[in-house]
This record gives sequence, structure tokens and C-alpha cells, in this order.
Amino acid sequence: MNWVADNLDLILGLALTHLGQSAIAIVCGFVLSLPLGWVAWRYRLVRGPIVVLTGLLYTIPSLALLILLPSVIGYSARSQENLIVGLTIYAVAILVRSVADGLDSVDPDIRQAATAVGYGGARRFWTIDLPLAGPVILAGLRVAAVSTISLATVGILVGVENLGYLFTNGLQRRIIPEVFAGVLAVVVIALVIDLLLMLAGRAIMPWTRTASAATARRRIVSMRAAA
Repeated sequence: MNWVADNLDLILGLALTHLGQSAIAIVCGFVLSLPLGWVAWRYRLVRGPIVVLTGLLYTIPSLALLILLPSVIGYSARSQENLIVGLTIYAVAILVRSVADGLDSVDPDIRQAATAVGYGGARRFWTIDLPLAGPVILAGLRVAAVSTISLATVGILVGVENLGYLFTNGLQRRIIPEVFAGVLAVVVIALVIDLLLMLAGRAIMPWTRTASAATARRRIVSMRAAA
């Protein structure tokens, strides 16, 4: 504990760096996944290949990806850009299926009703399809966010500093509190981001709370009837 108290500035600085790297990758992954997920949902013939190919990206070992990417994108392996691109790829691998599944979950009758009252394709997507698909997409986004925050620690193995530094430095110097501090910091960041996403989802999609309450009431009524 003395080590943690003496190195709070180091831990905080690395945590902020780690958060910045992860946040950029999460946002970029989400932005790229929307059109890919829409294409996978809209055109059934290419849905399988898109979902499978993007899903396979997650099977690439993270260290190997960070070593190979510089030859493709031109950045140094030790640069933050290299790590962010790698993390974005993994986020896309998770989110494309979530976007396609979310759009699939929208009731076709609602789409037909929107079209009948004059909604065009783009307007219907942004005002009907995307909001109603939001809960499923948000669930995938929360998984992608936690995964990205965890994977970001691998960056230290190619020279990109973040909370992963506490793991490698602590192990090399056999300072166990340093390793625990890194683990705890990563967990706290993941929990905070997950909580913020959940709260943002409730604020942006208030109808989900109403639906949850209605479902709970139906279950209570069913239980009472069965009793």
C-alpha cells in the first residue's frame, strides 16, 4: 500500500492515458460498425460474410495484430495510433453483429407504419430503426467497451504506455502492489464506463424503462395468478 500511496500521480496519469486510448477506439468502432451493421441487415446475401469476417477479426492475437499493423497503416508500432487502430478493429468485430441484430429486432409493422406516413429511408433509420434497435446495440457497445479497456493493456508489450506499464514493471521488479494497482485501475475504469453507458442509454431511450416496468408488472400478475 505504501507503493500505491507514493505513486498516485503515476497511476492517475497512466489511467487517463489508458482511458483516452480506449475511448477513441470505442467511438471509432461504433461509428464504423453502424454502416457495416446496416448493410449486413439490409442485404441478406452479404450478411453472413460481413458478420463472419468481422467476427473473425476478434480471433487475431492482439500482440500479433499490433506488430503487423504498422506495415499496413504506416504508423510506428510504438505509437498510440497503432494501438487505437488495433482496438478499433476488435470493437468493430463485436459491434457489427450487435447493430445487425438490433435492427433485426425492430418490429416490421412499425417500419411499415412509418413508411406509410411518409418517412423516407434515411429519416426512418435515424428516427425509428436506430432508436428502437438501441437497447440491443447498447448491450453490444457495453461489451465492446469493457473488452477494449481490458485489451488496451497489451499496448505496453509494443511500447505504448498505459496501465499495462504497471503490470510489466511490477512483475519485473516484483512489486506486487504495483500489479494489483494496475488491475484495480483497469477494473474501475471499465466499471465506470459501463455505468456511464447504462445511464446514457436510460437517458436517451427512456421508453426502455417503461417497457421493463411493464414486463415486471406482467410477471408479478402471472405469479399471483399461478399462486
